[in-house]
Amino acid sequence: MAKRGKKYTQSVDTYDRGETQSLEDAVKLLKAMPVRGFDETVEMNFYLGIDGRQADQALRGTVMLPNGTGKEVCIVVITQGELVAQAEEAGADHVGGADLIAKIEGGWLDFDLVISSPDMMGQVGKLGRVLGPRGLMPNPKTGTVTRDVGQAVNEARAGRVEYRADNKSGNNAQAPIGKISFTEEALVENAKALSDAIIRARPSSTKGNFIRKLILSSTMGPGIRIDPAAMAA
Repeated sequence: MAKRGKKYTQSVDTYDRGETQSLEDAVKLLKAMPVRGFDETVEMNFYLGIDGRQADQALRGTVMLPNGTGKEVCIVVITQGELVAQAEEAGADHVGGADLIAKIEGGWLDFDLVISSPDMMGQVGKLGRVLGPRGLMPNPKTGTVTRDVGQAVNEARAGRVEYRADNKSGNNAQAPIGKISFTEEALVENAKALSDAIIRARPSSTKGNFIRKLILSSTMGPGIRIDPAAMAA
């Protein structure tokens, strides 16, 4: 096991890792931990009672965080014709068609989100091996395959985040809910928005407890367990 840093150890000493907390108390504990030299991202990890590798239990979607993510997102829009101007006016960082696809095929991956118009997906499909493993492949379920590329860009800037059950375990979903510099109230509001979205997206074929375990953490900090029953209520 890798040796933990001093601030991580100090953070662990501030609470009982085996005890579950309310969301509000968990955020308070997180905010009270030693500050690092950068604005850490705050994440929520959901361990769910599903098998996301089964088609009828797949979990994937997006949610608008009321207080945004605090992150500057580099957005690529792959489109053509009149939609090029729409994407540029909305503030996309890179807009193009076949030229942009070729650039990505060549190894360029300096971006955070890819949006595509439906008419380009035939060509974008060949980027699956590159974008898929990184979670960047455009998908209609997440609003990243659309003719309204301008709105998609605006929503991404405003704080839309994606959640999905991962490909390995099939039951773990995580997403950012802001930065450690956010107020406690802003983090709690964002956390509730994400949790509510995941609960609403529960596959109908699942049985028993849906949220089995819920962890709040920062980029370099330890995880804090949140009472799943309180969130589900």
